[in-house]
This record gives sequence, C-alpha cells and structure tokens, in this order.
Amino acid sequence: MPVTLHSTRFGRLEVPADAVVEFPSGLIGLGGTKFALLARSEDSAFIWLHSLDDPELAVPVTNPWRFFGDFEVELSDEEAARIGVSDAEQTSVYVTVRAAEQLEDFHANLRAPILIAHGKGHQVINQAGDAPMRAPLFAALATEAA
Repeated sequence: MPVTLHSTRFGRLEVPADAVVEFPSGLIGLGGTKFALLARSEDSAFIWLHSLDDPELAVPVTNPWRFFGDFEVELSDEEAARIGVSDAEQTSVYVTVRAAEQLEDFHANLRAPILIAHGKGHQVINQAGDAPMRAPLFAALATEAA
C-alpha cells in the first residue's frame, strides 16, 4: 500500500511502500527514522532520501560505484551482525552528496555510507582507509578547472 509523502520540495507524492526505509538508529545529524527513496527514473545518478517525518528534509544520495569504481565498504564482523547485513548482494549502498553551484564542487561522503537491506537502513562508519568524508564527485572537472 502506498505511503503519502508531503514534501515542501516536491509537493504531495504517493510513494510505493517498498521505497520506504526505516532507520532504527536514525541518520547522523538528522532527525526522524522513516525516509523514502525518490528517483525520477531507475537510472538516475542522484536520488533523494526524503524524510517522512519532516516535509522539509530531503538529502541527495547516489550509488558510490557510479563515480568511484574502486569504492569499498569495510565493516567489522560485529558491526555487520549488529545491523543485520549478511549478504552484500542484498544490500544497497548509497552515499550522501553535498551539492554546490559548480559541478566540480560536488562531494560525496564515502566515510559514512548508508546501507539498506530488507527495508532497514543504517548509516555506518566505513573502516576502509581511503574513504574520505569529502570526495570530489567530478574530480576530472575539478582538475580541468585548475
């Protein structure tokens, strides 16, 4: 059964129930525990993680492998067990995006990815040593601009 989302950004939307994600521990720095994933199409590079609790809260996210082919998420066995992630193939991974006026100033947070499995989401601290909090999404553009 669809869920009605009232958004100051997008208006009133009917969201499929399978697009709703519960974050039992919330998200770092944000309020609420229920969010919906909103995309214009299946192949959208960026989607919105929109709060169902706060009509003004929507965060852009992306699949990190679209921009960082060698991206890895490393978790301790204890952390994986705590959040219930046992099969990487059944887990979707997103990273939050910091948008800006210029494309070369867009950044992704690879240090705190969001893992979603079975309708539950968890923002975790990535143990991979090369996972910065502010990774340039369009690094080639930034290099050309310099």
